[in-house]
Amino acid sequence: MRVQLWSSNYDPEPQGIAPLSAAVAKGLKSLGHEVSVVAAHPHYPAPAWGRAFRPYREVRDDVPVLRLPLWFGRDSGRARIRQDLSFTVSQAVAAVSLDRPDIILAVSPSMPALSVVMATSRVRNVPWVMWLQDIVTDGAATTGQLSDDGALLRAARRFERSTYRSASRVVAISDAFRDNLVGKGVPSDHIVRIFNPTSRMAEAPNDIAALADAPATILAMGNIGHSQGLDKIVDAFQGSDELRKAGTRLLIAGTGVEADHVASRITSDAVQMPGVFYGDEFVPVLRSASIGLVSQRPDITEFNLPSKLMNYMAWGIPVLASVDPHSETARIVRDSGAGWVTDAARPADFAALASRVVADRDALAAAGRRGFDYAQQHFSPEAVSRGFERVLADVLNPKRALRAFEGVPEVAAPTT
Repeated sequence: MRVQLWSSNYDPEPQGIAPLSAAVAKGLKSLGHEVSVVAAHPHYPAPAWGRAFRPYREVRDDVPVLRLPLWFGRDSGRARIRQDLSFTVSQAVAAVSLDRPDIILAVSPSMPALSVVMATSRVRNVPWVMWLQDIVTDGAATTGQLSDDGALLRAARRFERSTYRSASRVVAISDAFRDNLVGKGVPSDHIVRIFNPTSRMAEAPNDIAALADAPATILAMGNIGHSQGLDKIVDAFQGSDELRKAGTRLLIAGTGVEADHVASRITSDAVQMPGVFYGDEFVPVLRSASIGLVSQRPDITEFNLPSKLMNYMAWGIPVLASVDPHSETARIVRDSGAGWVTDAARPADFAALASRVVADRDALAAAGRRGFDYAQQHFSPEAVSRGFERVLADVLNPKRALRAFEGVPEVAAPTT
């Protein structure tokens, strides 16, 4: 297949959607498909690569990438919309000169850019598949970036429904996403659930026993945004006498719109915010982690599945999740046996449980091994790429795809 991956975010951006898109692009290429990428100039989580005012081409890991300029901005809902619209304009201009693929795999967000995908699909008679990373309208309403009863959000929701109808398939990254879409009227057989890949699969789980002589480190990596509720986590951590006596560290690695607010809550040297790690800089950080923290505010609709969960498990780092106990994150942690779940509505429960489990190295090691085994089966780039290969082949030729994959176990198949 000749596959065009349209994704606003792509390697070398170190967090968020970019590593996921790169993993699938490289995975599909390794399976023998011709893959090209249409992406924005690197810009997330901050414009650390300068700015580009013209399109340019590059090759990353043998995958050709067309880079498009955009007007960076994430400080508010309107700035984010402006950024997405600028990428949409760049994409519309570039689309007329792109080679015709067999199929387009388009990542959302950016949601406005899907209008160009839909137009290209109609004009060139090319099917497209949506890879849904965030339910953007739910996220904007939940975090207050857009008014829940405003005209802009209503228009966005109408457009959102039209994109689901236009796509040949919608790949949802969780069962919660799938249920959300079905509730919005998307036919269940139109949706395929494929978990996100880990961007890097370790060869073996973390050696928790080797960390026994050092104080435990709780790692929170990735975006520091509205939905993580890390300010409450910092307060609970610093309020725990048990964690203080044990010398436990809380390492918050990343950045985002709430980074300054979270930093303002820090009153202890045991909490550190070193910023963003790039590429191999993250390896010793991951190897030194005793626990990986996933946090989500209790008052939000589940509009994404944190990719940090997959990355912790891929490195055999036991997980402590402070989330809605009924969320997809909680279900994966429980089903895999990769760690523990506490109710985000009670942040003190996170600190209390953390103080108990950091002292039980055997339990940490066992949870890490279980998470690692689960990640190899469900989150490895190879397994996820096979899942996408099946979806794309089915769209292009359902009967041929059925014969080609007879006897092949289905990867992250739709659930009912």
